[in-house]
Amino acid sequence: MTSEARHSLPTHDVLNQPPVRGDSNLWTTDPVLQNAVHFAGGRNAPLEAYGDTLGRAEARELGCEANRHPPELRLFDQGGRRLDEVRFHPAYHQMMQISQSAGYASLAWDGQPGGHSTHAAMMYLASQVEPGHCCPMTMTYAAIPALAANEQIASIWRPKLMARSYDPSTNPIERKTSATLGMAMTEKQGGSDVRANTTVATRDGDHWRLRGHKWFCSAPMSDGFLTLAQAPGGLTCFLVPRWLDGERNAIHLMRLKDKLGNKSNASSEIEYHDALAYQLGDEGAGVRTIIEMVHHTRLDTAVAPAGLMRAALTEAHHWVAHRSAFQRRLIDQPLMRAVLADLVLDWEGALTLGMRVAQAFDGQSPEDRAFARIGVALAKFLNNKRCPVVVVEAMEVLGGMGYVEDTPLPQIYREAPLNSIWEGSGNVICLDILRTLARDPMAAEVVDAELDTAAGADREYDAALKAHRDRWPGLPPEAEARWFAENTALLLTASQLLRHAPNEVADGFIASRLLGNGGRIPGSVAGLDTDALLARMG
Repeated sequence: MTSEARHSLPTHDVLNQPPVRGDSNLWTTDPVLQNAVHFAGGRNAPLEAYGDTLGRAEARELGCEANRHPPELRLFDQGGRRLDEVRFHPAYHQMMQISQSAGYASLAWDGQPGGHSTHAAMMYLASQVEPGHCCPMTMTYAAIPALAANEQIASIWRPKLMARSYDPSTNPIERKTSATLGMAMTEKQGGSDVRANTTVATRDGDHWRLRGHKWFCSAPMSDGFLTLAQAPGGLTCFLVPRWLDGERNAIHLMRLKDKLGNKSNASSEIEYHDALAYQLGDEGAGVRTIIEMVHHTRLDTAVAPAGLMRAALTEAHHWVAHRSAFQRRLIDQPLMRAVLADLVLDWEGALTLGMRVAQAFDGQSPEDRAFARIGVALAKFLNNKRCPVVVVEAMEVLGGMGYVEDTPLPQIYREAPLNSIWEGSGNVICLDILRTLARDPMAAEVVDAELDTAAGADREYDAALKAHRDRWPGLPPEAEARWFAENTALLLTASQLLRHAPNEVADGFIASRLLGNGGRIPGSVAGLDTDALLARMG
């Protein structure tokens, strides 16, 4: 039995401080997640087990340690031979082991129902504890369908990517018990415009050699990367293995990115020095081939902000439930309750919309696929724009302690902008939304159908939907793309809450987000059922 920390100190007694959070189950204490997984058709059992592991104080400490001791670049050994390796703190490897063993990267592809919905819920849970290690697992999950472009490669790599274990050894794929896959697309001169890439692919027998640079390569210790290079037939997708039999592939790590957050995860600049690569898909079809991976990584970037919001709100709620000011508990003070209740609407809306999109990823019909394409972009845009607002308000609830690294809030705050930037920043996503609606008539049809499904349930929703359609009877001009995307995503969120959440949640969201009954700052709203909304925290 461990001894409690001393609270009677020589100069004072420690009073009016919340107790240290103990163990909990992130699944069983989250009724909003349980409801969302239920309507999306996900699987409860793996989520309950994963939530139990991640909810323990030990897991939170692993997350802290992985970020307190960031990865280190090791370019050479003591004799001057190239290593091009990244060394991680043991806590990072433990987090990878926990999540890979739970099926984070693999269960969406195991043939059982609700795989993508369950995967999305796992991403949401992991984001609450240590988001950095999610990067290599999300890319591994997303790369699996892209390998279908080359069945020979898929037959070798897919079983290792599907394995529920973690093998960080520097061995070629044939000698690995499991593997991870990363992505390297962005170059200095092009950024999101990957068609401007200059990396060159030269055929060498039955494979290729790549020469060029990549400005951003996440998780450089992955066992391979999907990448784009200019072949004679145009921009082409390749799989570049990290380790070869008896030697290291000619992938040079130039430096690690000094990022704002996501500290436990290594992101790097790399160069290919005639690195061996295998072709995926047809020559000249690189974007079409790799977009399958991008599409699935966007699902995680749409759901992750809900997990970050949940983590921040959990810390804020724990604080106000155990601290008093001016002779009253903070949780009992009307203004504090109004702020937290307002933030709950953002969190529940983000999770509900994200899980509806995950449900579409599980669908098999053309309508499901169309909604997955357009819905993931809308959810990614809105959820990530709300995430930093929620997190900074949660920090402020704790006052000065919210700004101190003794709490997890500074780490969550540094993470909050990330998913809006990765896999297409705000403008890129909004322009993608317009292009999708212009080129794919079914995308517009499924969005309209989804919005109409909730019609008639609430007069205020119906009025907001009519105003939206009156404002944009067709596609908006490019300069209004953000306004259009925000409004469409808000309506989609409201439609989901009307169908899947209690009335007080849907009513509060519609009144404050669609009708503008309040100010633009969280908590500047009246008429919310604060008791019901705070009860959603579990």
